[in-house]
Amino acid sequence: MTQHPLAFGAMQCGGRADAAQSMAMFDACYAAGIRHFDTAWIYTDGASETLVGQFAKAHDIQIATKIGYTGGAGRANLAAQFDTSRRRLGCDHIDLLYLHRFDPDTALQETLEVFADWQSRGLIARIGLSNFAAWAVMKAQGVAAALGTRIDAIQPMYSLVKRQAEVELLPMAADQGITAYTYSPLGGGLLSGKYAAGGAGRLTEDSRYAARYSQGAMAAAAEGLARLAAEMGTHPATLAVAWAKCHPARPVPLISARNTEQLAPSLAAADYLMTAETYARMAALYPAPPPATDRTEEA
Repeated sequence: MTQHPLAFGAMQCGGRADAAQSMAMFDACYAAGIRHFDTAWIYTDGASETLVGQFAKAHDIQIATKIGYTGGAGRANLAAQFDTSRRRLGCDHIDLLYLHRFDPDTALQETLEVFADWQSRGLIARIGLSNFAAWAVMKAQGVAAALGTRIDAIQPMYSLVKRQAEVELLPMAADQGITAYTYSPLGGGLLSGKYAAGGAGRLTEDSRYAARYSQGAMAAAAEGLARLAAEMGTHPATLAVAWAKCHPARPVPLISARNTEQLAPSLAAADYLMTAETYARMAALYPAPPPATDRTEEA
């Protein structure tokens, strides 16, 4: 299956996006050529996985899901959640299974033995890690290699106003041949321009998102992006997603929305031709993180 430059993130499906809206977005993505659909055990109390599974019955798609966000990364919890995910999705085989976040209380050896066993039995094709630091991914890569497998994908946050992944995660992914499926390319909707226009969404309804994107420099970057988009005659969301996918490591942004109208500008980023000048102008809107070493004078 050819890799599309974008993937769809179903975090809001079955929640902020009801079943009909979710299916309409799935259809729009599929029509646009997207075949990678991402969900998780924890999303919308299982409704997201159920909806993705229903769509998969009639469409040839790759399903990625995630387990272990709650309850830890031990064998028993992972097995219970994986069984639930497969039941909701209506399939025995998962294309990509992530550990949803790092668990400092469980050895990676134990966790990856579970994943490697499922892979050897044909229950999963690829192994992923979500919300991991680069050092932890490389530690896991060593453990996986000893088990005869590898880490195939990571899922970090990445947008114009959340650029930490540029320091180590994205270069590491490029070096290791790991696909980076990056989430929140619109900064929780901040970069869509809707909040400047008085719109509502996760930043006004979810305290976690409000805190995550509360810095004044982020709002200033969003305003600058809106001005640039107006100058160029395009939508700020299109520019934001296109910018995220154009990093040299070629991450695959996970786009999402509440409905097809919201989704359309993000979908348009797949075909947007980002010039080096526009990329640089956008990058200048928000400070890049410092390099991984202290030799900043050589950066």
